[in-house]
Amino acid sequence: MKSSTYYKQQIRALKQIPVGANDITVLLSAKDFRIKLFECINKAKNRIYLSALYIQDDEVGNQVMEALYEAKQRNPKLDIKVFVDFHRAQRSLIGQKGKGGNNVMYRKMRDKYSIPIEVYGVPIKTREVFGVLHLKGFVFDDDVLYSGASINDVYLHQKEQYRYDRYFFIKNRQLADCMVDFLNRYFVNNSAPQFLDRQQILSAKELKLTIQRFVKELREASYDFSNEFLKNGQIGVTPISGFGRHKNLLNKTIHHLIRSTTKQLVLLTPYFNLPKQIVKDIELLLKEGVKVILVAGDKTASDFFIPPNQAFKKIGGLPYIYEQYLREFIKDHQEAIDKNLLTVRLWKNGNNTYHLKGIYSDDCYRMITGHNLNPRAWRLDFENGLLIRDPGSLLKFQIDQELEKILANTYEVHSYLEIQTTKEYPKEVQHFLANLEKIKAGFLIKRVT
Repeated sequence: MKSSTYYKQQIRALKQIPVGANDITVLLSAKDFRIKLFECINKAKNRIYLSALYIQDDEVGNQVMEALYEAKQRNPKLDIKVFVDFHRAQRSLIGQKGKGGNNVMYRKMRDKYSIPIEVYGVPIKTREVFGVLHLKGFVFDDDVLYSGASINDVYLHQKEQYRYDRYFFIKNRQLADCMVDFLNRYFVNNSAPQFLDRQQILSAKELKLTIQRFVKELREASYDFSNEFLKNGQIGVTPISGFGRHKNLLNKTIHHLIRSTTKQLVLLTPYFNLPKQIVKDIELLLKEGVKVILVAGDKTASDFFIPPNQAFKKIGGLPYIYEQYLREFIKDHQEAIDKNLLTVRLWKNGNNTYHLKGIYSDDCYRMITGHNLNPRAWRLDFENGLLIRDPGSLLKFQIDQELEKILANTYEVHSYLEIQTTKEYPKEVQHFLANLEKIKAGFLIKRVT
């Protein structure tokens, strides 16, 4: 079995971009994220590149698009490009049939203003269920605003409810340049992504062969930047992309990052359905006496959760499925919990939801990412992340603040017996889970959620 030293060497072998520790700000709330987003849009002079799963046709989604268009009208030379998932953009929210997709809003915005911006729908697969664009990161001139969040009222805490994520603001031209270069090389200079603000958009069926070629290219995709040594007061940032089961550098780095841990690993995931590789890695750490803290969402903090007093829909069964995965995991690792090696904490704060993902490894390595650390992210979606190497623990104060804020709304689970069984769920949920068992759909659900 390979030692933690081997995995540390794999991490150190990755190229890195030196960033001044004072040029990184960890934002601590969705409201801070929203304020910073609009501030960056309004200050940008040369370029704005936004990549997210979606920009929703709701109050704040319209405000963001209007801010982008207004910036373009003020400065026609401002290069503005928006990248969202092709499929997700053309459907409404789950449970809101007939409303139309977000692309309707994009088209209205284009008709409203004389100078257009570019809105690309990026088709990762021919059907949404088999993979989406989950590439995150906003670039404003020489600054990067990175979060796993998409853009809508809840993610940006526009109203009373919020969806909690992680938010990093990084001032660094080289990082901004390489992220823009990536989007231009693989998306702009390719025939697969489609302009979503047009009246006629080619269907996935019409684009089938183009998408197949596109997928092959994306499996080989990587950020292009030069490697540099760190100076005093600097940390290393490595942008990494990953797509599919094989040759997935992001997955490989996550694996190496976990296995390189010698003292404490903190793992954040919103939907508890860990890939087999991550479970295996955690078990090896526990055998080595490494402290592991898993932070997931309480089932009621899932964006799929439907309160029992509302009409049940099939999608509302997912939080219960994740909770049963968690119960099984805790049962299998009860001994490690009893020895205080494994800690499981669940996030819950009123009717707000939890969307955090990432890794804290000892005091020197951190991963911020949109990767949900689940089989879907591991195998199907096009993901990215930023690996932060901080050998001098220069970011420790900010990172500790972030983790303290996260854990403030969590509670610890000491035994699998504290997790409800399926018999304790509402009757509609029990019926739904029984039907899944009857048609043996559990294996498929575990792979695509």
